[in-house]
Amino acid sequence: MKPKHKRFIVFLISMGCIGCALWLVLQAFSSNLVYFKTPSQLLHENTLKLSDIRMGGMVVAHSILFTQKEKMPCVQFQVTDGQAAIKVHYFGIVPDLFREGQSVIAIGHLDQNKIFIANEILAKHDETYMPKDVADALRKSGKWDPKYGPPPDPKTWNHILKP
Repeated sequence: MKPKHKRFIVFLISMGCIGCALWLVLQAFSSNLVYFKTPSQLLHENTLKLSDIRMGGMVVAHSILFTQKEKMPCVQFQVTDGQAAIKVHYFGIVPDLFREGQSVIAIGHLDQNKIFIANEILAKHDETYMPKDVADALRKSGKWDPKYGPPPDPKTWNHILKP
């Protein structure tokens, strides 16, 4: 076998190894992807998928209900982006900063009844904090323009929604 054929075979084997390694890395990333959606996007799209979705918005005023099911704490509330609201069910203890009018991110999935079943609830920082994704969604929906001051008071967001 000529030296140039040996080099070509080594090149093909090395490209195959690099391709396999790249495929493994991409598979690892795709299993950990969580897509961000707003409540209005979730309601208008068919998102009944097995993968987790990260939904962000503000907790609607007077929508929080604390109960217990099978000796486990259950929280039911609504999350809005100013255009639509989705009912969220979460089994577990919510973060200390969780309250109505607070920015929240829920990680979970949407069931057949358009109820978001959350596996994890994130509520961080103080009452002036708004996640970047939620602020971007407000800007896109036309509910807030940063050049006109701070975002609207989230406690009034239940009045923004259509009954």
